[in-house]
Amino acid sequence: MSDLEIISPGLFTTVQDSGRYGYQSYGIPVSGAMDMYAYKMANYILGNSESDAVLEATISGPRILFRSPMEIALTGGDMSPSLNGDMIEMWRSVEVKPGDVLSFGELKSGARTYIAFFGGLDIPLTMGSRSTYARGEIGGYLGRQLREGDKLKVFRKTGIDGGSLSKRLNPLYIPEYREEKQVRVVLGPQKEYFSDLGIETFLCSEYRCTAQIDRMGYRLTGPKVESISGTDIVSDGIAFGAIQITNGGEPIIMMSDRQTVGGYAKIACVVWDDLSKIAQSKSGDRIRFKSVAIEEVQSARL
Repeated sequence: MSDLEIISPGLFTTVQDSGRYGYQSYGIPVSGAMDMYAYKMANYILGNSESDAVLEATISGPRILFRSPMEIALTGGDMSPSLNGDMIEMWRSVEVKPGDVLSFGELKSGARTYIAFFGGLDIPLTMGSRSTYARGEIGGYLGRQLREGDKLKVFRKTGIDGGSLSKRLNPLYIPEYREEKQVRVVLGPQKEYFSDLGIETFLCSEYRCTAQIDRMGYRLTGPKVESISGTDIVSDGIAFGAIQITNGGEPIIMMSDRQTVGGYAKIACVVWDDLSKIAQSKSGDRIRFKSVAIEEVQSARL
């Protein structure tokens, strides 16, 4: 018997966890949650493992019918969540009963909401992960985004009363998602492909998210970044947050479902802690980049 049924899937709702590592040499993307902070906090609130599988909803959320009692937690972008028509608070645990319906409305902030379930989603592991890579039909629920009528199960934890959790994240740790944001980057690894003017343009200009944004990458529009003699390189590996510059001078930020290698020079890489700002951006949002030294980032994380 299923624990929950998808009444309507929203725009793009998938199963995600902390990612699929160890297979990039075979061309398999890491995937995993786009906003790792919100994803981990959803599991933390419920006392789950930080790698338990959750639902990631983009721009518009799903409608979910619960068939079993459980605790859930919602984090990330605010899509006006409600339970049986009554608004519910995010960043805390919420008890649901059989027959309850979780719905979402207007997108108030951010772009992605995470829905965690006490015990985590019971989805088969594919190459060590429950994450969905929809382009390759790998992992998650049948390798695809959720559809109307899909039925999912939740792992049962023993020895813990899920109804007694009632945990709420300290407001100090709840991020604010703005439409204008400054994102820290470390320059490189191919900054020598760009002129001084090109790097100055990249760091001193405002860029806007285009309509070409998805789990693979965010294409930005704004002042062109000048290169010395083009940005074609021999393809090499691509990290989460790497910023490629096309031959037309446009930045592309590589995200969770990025390809494993690419042939455009990378002018910089987004600092890990700021990737959530990109993941919670939508078309039209504005981004400025700030260069920081890698030693500064490393010391801040110690």
